[in-house]
Amino acid sequence: MTNELIVTAPDGLPFIDFEREVDAPVAAVFAAHADPEKVAQWMGPNGYEMLIDRWDFETHGGYRYVHRTPDGDEYAFNGTFHTVRENEIAIQTFEFEGFPDVVSIETLRFEDLGDGRTRLTGHACYPSVEARDGMVSSGMERGMSEGYERLDQLVG
Repeated sequence: MTNELIVTAPDGLPFIDFEREVDAPVAAVFAAHADPEKVAQWMGPNGYEMLIDRWDFETHGGYRYVHRTPDGDEYAFNGTFHTVRENEIAIQTFEFEGFPDVVSIETLRFEDLGDGRTRLTGHACYPSVEARDGMVSSGMERGMSEGYERLDQLVG
């Protein structure tokens, strides 16, 4: 089964919402977000290598990773995990190092749908509509879709 990624970026508002169902239990989906070895297998666009410098998926933890394209271009990201509650929620900051000082705050919720299924819902708030629009135009939705398809394979 292919689960659709639904991304919403309302005109004039500095946020992005998304929703995606996964055919796996919450504990498996959460673990795939918590374990850096698993994260490196699914997060990001197809064909990109993910190099993780730091991944402390816990309250007051932090992260930094680099996506490397097949051509060798690199895109680095970093942030802080403000709140992580197992199988429930992760609240973090997110910064693309190519556009420093533009930091979003993101909430990711893990919802148990029963029958071994999970719904992920996310809300990302940006410092301006322009920053939000830059994220939307960056190919974010394609990278998320491709990554979640690999997540399905990892946890399914």
